[in-house]
Amino acid sequence: KEVVVVNDVQNFLVGGFLLFVVFSGALFFFGGDLLLVFFALTLAGIFFTMSSCSANSPYSSMGAQRELMQMMAYEPMVLLVAIGFYVATGTFNVREMILYDGLPAIVYLPGIFIGFVYILTIKFRKSPFDLSTSHHAHQEMVQGLTTELSGSVLGLVELSHWYENIFLLGVVGLFFYKASWWSAIAAIVVCAI
Repeated sequence: KEVVVVNDVQNFLVGGFLLFVVFSGALFFFGGDLLLVFFALTLAGIFFTMSSCSANSPYSSMGAQRELMQMMAYEPMVLLVAIGFYVATGTFNVREMILYDGLPAIVYLPGIFIGFVYILTIKFRKSPFDLSTSHHAHQEMVQGLTTELSGSVLGLVELSHWYENIFLLGVVGLFFYKASWWSAIAAIVVCAI
């Protein structure tokens, strides 16, 4: 699809979205601070929403408003996940959580795990939580956030979403993963389910 640029600010904000999603995933998978990871992921979502607002389209503005409402719904649970891991392991550092001598975090945090899996339906944009970027023909706002995006810029958004999904599955795996071979298998099975 041909690249049609509404304005240069939109391209900059989509680039910021990709940058912060990559930063949050890299920080997580290299064992960094989980709280910083979640804040960077939130900042990525704000960049994406701002890119939609910069396009002066009623469809993308409506999608941005719906995305902000969804963010307000799931962000408290994301923070509870970070706090829950801290309570269970005594640290926000992902590497130290993995090396923690106790039982896997799922034993201490089953309610937080269920809450996190529930908000993943929003983060993965599964129906009915795909209101802000719906791909259904009957949707009244066409493509929502991505209405004014095309070509390689839209490709960056899709790449960012896939990268974000892998990162979020890594957080699901963190509930089960410890420094033993069997926990890695359990984490992979749970992520696959």
